[in-house]
Amino acid sequence: MTEESKTYAYFLGCITPNRYPGIEAATKTILKEFGIETEEMMGASCCPAPGVFGSFDMHTWLPVAARNLAIAEEMDLEIVVTCNGCYGSLQEADHLLRANPKLKEKTNKILGEFGREFKGTTKVHHSLVVFHDVIGLDRLKEKITKPMDDVNVAVHYGCHFLKPREVRGHGSSDDTYILEDLAQVTGAKTPEYKDKLMCCGAGGGNRTADSVQSLEWMRQKLVSAIEADCDCMIHPCAFCHLQLDRGQEEMEKAFGIFFNFPILFFTQFIGLAMGLSVKELGLDEQVTTMPDKLLK
Repeated sequence: MTEESKTYAYFLGCITPNRYPGIEAATKTILKEFGIETEEMMGASCCPAPGVFGSFDMHTWLPVAARNLAIAEEMDLEIVVTCNGCYGSLQEADHLLRANPKLKEKTNKILGEFGREFKGTTKVHHSLVVFHDVIGLDRLKEKITKPMDDVNVAVHYGCHFLKPREVRGHGSSDDTYILEDLAQVTGAKTPEYKDKLMCCGAGGGNRTADSVQSLEWMRQKLVSAIEADCDCMIHPCAFCHLQLDRGQEEMEKAFGIFFNFPILFFTQFIGLAMGLSVKELGLDEQVTTMPDKLLK
């Protein structure tokens, strides 16, 4: 398959289609600009969430994740995702099943009841890695028409993109570079800030179990970014997007403060630098609004 005709099975997950379709629109539009197509995974379910389902009952979580992998295998395509939770769940399921024949056999016994089988013939890719490694920085730079030279970006990786390092295989919490590279290709600067690798506050069911504590963690992170003179935050995770954007509205109700600190999925930020409009990128549907500095 040539680079020009590359096609991925797009695993949408839950948050992207239900709450932030702009993430899907931005990602698909830019991928297509570079000759990369996506196909819908018909019948795909929740990933399911690794920090909740996987922690409580691995033998329920694993067959559900394996079923999603099997759908992509039936399409004869590799998977691309726009959520760290989906990435963690699907990639770790694939890793476990490949490494443990008995676990694979047990899982396939369950899948067989529904006419499916995990074979281990697909791979799971985060869209962040596709942009960085498949499209590449040089090709991206050629498409930048509105450089972000005067913009300071706080990069947020989230919990599942970098860890566990031996499964992910691209950087670590001690050596981050992918988000920084993609922000800098637009001309933006990526200053270091306190709590850069801190959770958004939503992970592990915390957003549901203790909303006030969840919002407090988010508040601390945003304050750190603002104190570092950052103009916005970019990230690679739909669930983090929900917390960091919608959470600011919730934080106003809980604490009486509203930062209106711009939150962008990384493809939305790149899209602005490529000259796409706020509407095309779905940024007009968010709680946080984009300042003139990002819309020049």
